[in-house]
Amino acid sequence: STFPPPPFFWQSFTPENIARTEELRDAQTEAIAIREGDLHAQKPLDLPESLQFLQPPEPPADGNYRCFGFHYSLEDKLLPLEETGIPVLYKEVDTPSEGQNTDQAMRHTDRAFQLKKLAKSLLANWAEALDIGSSNANQLAAKLGDIETIQFNMHHLINDYRPHQARESLIQMMRDQLERSRAETEGIYKTIARTDQVLEALKNI
Repeated sequence: STFPPPPFFWQSFTPENIARTEELRDAQTEAIAIREGDLHAQKPLDLPESLQFLQPPEPPADGNYRCFGFHYSLEDKLLPLEETGIPVLYKEVDTPSEGQNTDQAMRHTDRAFQLKKLAKSLLANWAEALDIGSSNANQLAAKLGDIETIQFNMHHLINDYRPHQARESLIQMMRDQLERSRAETEGIYKTIARTDQVLEALKNI
């Protein structure tokens, strides 16, 4: 077979075992909530040995785990390019060159400006790759490596915007929610005003 066999504990995941585990989970969760006053209590289940494989594993103590041969960390952070062995092709945000005026320094702190520079460099290197591929294919691999490095730098700059994007998305969601609340409140006030008018009209009949 091309793929290895599944782990042996897959045989424990029968409909009967799954249903029994759900029953035990509901009963123990309710007992913990009553005892500790926490309706959202989530603690490891005290399962019998035959159902142990249906208990999800606890988070790794050191914060690192391996999946399909790759190592991951529970702390989701963007590693600097230097730590990954990729050359940095743009100026760092807080390190403008000496002797620059204010406008030049601000351009170096502007990631959009850096992305535009990298995009132009990418197009130039792509044109060079086409020329090399038609004239000297032996040197094409090095040029493709340069293109890959530029793309890594562009992706890193874009990913550096993710926290800002998340904040702005939350701000926009809250604004939309506030606008909907205001519109609903205004609609309620208008309905009350119309109802008052109808009641006044009925009094005069």
